Amino acid sequence: MVLRLAIRRKEVIEYMKGIRILGRSIRDAFKSVFRNFSLSIASIACIAITLVLVAIALVISENVNHFTSNLEKELSIVVYLNEDTTVEQADTIKDAIKNMASYQDLTFKSKDEWKTEMQGYSDDLNTTLAYLETNPLLDSIVVKVNDIGELKSTSKAISEIPGVKSAKYGEDTVDQMVIVFRVVEKAMVVLVIALILVTAFLISNTIKLTIYSRRNEIEIMRLVGTSNTVIKLPFMFEGLFLGIIGSIIPILLSLYGYIIAYDHFGGYLFSHMIELVTTVNLLPITALVLVIIGGVVGMLGSWHAVRK
Repeated sequence: MVLRLAIRRKEVIEYMKGIRILGRSIRDAFKSVFRNFSLSIASIACIAITLVLVAIALVISENVNHFTSNLEKELSIVVYLNEDTTVEQADTIKDAIKNMASYQDLTFKSKDEWKTEMQGYSDDLNTTLAYLETNPLLDSIVVKVNDIGELKSTSKAISEIPGVKSAKYGEDTVDQMVIVFRVVEKAMVVLVIALILVTAFLISNTIKLTIYSRRNEIEIMRLVGTSNTVIKLPFMFEGLFLGIIGSIIPILLSLYGYIIAYDHFGGYLFSHMIELVTTVNLLPITALVLVIIGGVVGMLGSWHAVRK
């Protein structure tokens, strides 16, 4: 019983000691930011500049992903049936498409439905279609696929089904758009990673200058038996603080900049086809990501510098 109490008391003492070291490290780190003000400003400026670029890359990347996602929802394959296709044959074709394609939705539209819909597009088209004695349009099946990358292969497979005259999805334009947006998505990911590495490098080198200016202080701490952990912790928290403070400017710029741009363009870029991500959905996530990147990279950069 006595041994158990002694062990318990030792654990409590070690826990309280750890709390005191942590609190002292945070306090010293906070003081160091102001004590080495010029170096801190240099670090914050470096972090702010690189995180501004990260913020721009994040905003562009998120809007590209948003547009691609909307495009995937809207794009569809229009399957035109032969003129003499019966209702039973149309049902057979629908079943064949269901068996071969990974689809979201599949809708049959008769030529009369197409005629009514197209008559509503313009007065001239309405007059032209009303003048014709027979309906020149074709029955069709509108297929929406789950993955935009499956449009080409699915369209080709559907066009080979007996009774299908053609299967179109705007091949030339859509294929080019898909290629462009895939390249932009990958480029944004590479850019964000590269900027994070640059931020870590800048913080690491700036903290190295801070450590070098305080090398005598660190040497004294080592001579009196201070552990490496106790020496490193204040610098790591200092890097954390610098990273968080450095992320404030990019956050404010991205917040106000995107709100102004969103209002200026009315929520759309160039046309209603390219819808921008709403500020409510984009800005909180962007701000959180910038704070995390600034803080984590600042801490890791400081840890790397101190370890060296």
